[in-house]
Amino acid sequence: MRILDMRECAVAVQSSMRNAAFDFGEMTTSVVAVITDRVADGKPVIGYAFNSTGRYACGDAMRARFIPRLLKAAPDSLLGQDGLIDPARAVARMAMREKPGGDAERSVPIGTIETAIWDALAKTLRKPLWAVLAERYGTGPVANRIPCYVGGGWYQPENDLEKLQDELRRHLASGYTAVKIKTGGLSLDADCRRLDAALAIIGDSQRLAVDANAAMDLPRALAYAERLAPYNLRWFEEPVGVHAYGDFARLAEAYAPPLATGENLFCRQDVANLLEFAGFRPGCDILQVDPPQAYGIAAFAEMVALLEAHGGSRSRVFPHGGNMMSFAVSAGLGLGGCEAYPGVFGIFAGYGESMTVTDGTLNLPDLPGIGFEDQPGLYALMQELAA
Repeated sequence: MRILDMRECAVAVQSSMRNAAFDFGEMTTSVVAVITDRVADGKPVIGYAFNSTGRYACGDAMRARFIPRLLKAAPDSLLGQDGLIDPARAVARMAMREKPGGDAERSVPIGTIETAIWDALAKTLRKPLWAVLAERYGTGPVANRIPCYVGGGWYQPENDLEKLQDELRRHLASGYTAVKIKTGGLSLDADCRRLDAALAIIGDSQRLAVDANAAMDLPRALAYAERLAPYNLRWFEEPVGVHAYGDFARLAEAYAPPLATGENLFCRQDVANLLEFAGFRPGCDILQVDPPQAYGIAAFAEMVALLEAHGGSRSRVFPHGGNMMSFAVSAGLGLGGCEAYPGVFGIFAGYGESMTVTDGTLNLPDLPGIGFEDQPGLYALMQELAA
């Protein structure tokens, strides 16, 4: 199996939504195509991926360093014993001549390319990626349906409470049962009014989480924790800065319900530091690393194994992303579930047309690879890139 060519383009995610930390008005993402010499079912095998949402396009680094390194590599040096491209070997090749540290600068471009290689590998095997990952990293049979919650509750400039409740009604009517809303972007009293308005629609506090997007300092986070604790929410996500491990540890001591974090961690060492120094409670708290942004799927599997070594459970892992890539990882590794962003981020959000939401779960798509082919708008863009 050989890589013949690789291409990247930057695309706007087309979202004006706002959380407590920033808005997405300028957000872009990189779409990648990995073109191979293989043919499956009469079609050239091309692997696709994009670098999720929340991080800008990273094509400059791909074109300057990572794509040339792969294309210049001796083809056999990238192959596993089965004669197919080994994603781990591809990552090792891309990481050559990279100085230790500063992982966020390269983990996203490398991880996005690595995820596209997984797509090509699964298509070569004529299997869904979730099935390939279950064989390599799973712990047993894959569930028929995968839990999925909605990441929503964005702040609105006008009629915020009314629009929040309307949004939640739509999600429940669409088959979702659990929702996450934003917090930390208003005053504590105003955010609690949003929480009360949401619970009036959702009902059960265990089906409602809040996300502060790392926008709080410790005093404010502790004030929120004191007010939120009686609600006994599903989780309180990213209350403090990403690497403010001491602050997170203080908060974990003061707040008994689950905390969640990880979408802005980019490597195994970040997760190791979280487990060692941040007071992260493996049996209680939620880990949310985004695979394409953290060196890819193989590295993500190592992070899950690290959590298990610290006494954690895969049921406490919910990858960030809300797309077909994070779904494949959730299903294949037997994780707690995935998230969704209905009506947000344009063609980069959501799942395949053959996938349905029932009682807060998604069915498994029987498509080779990640399954982008089941998303017409996104797949048309990917085909144009590869043409």
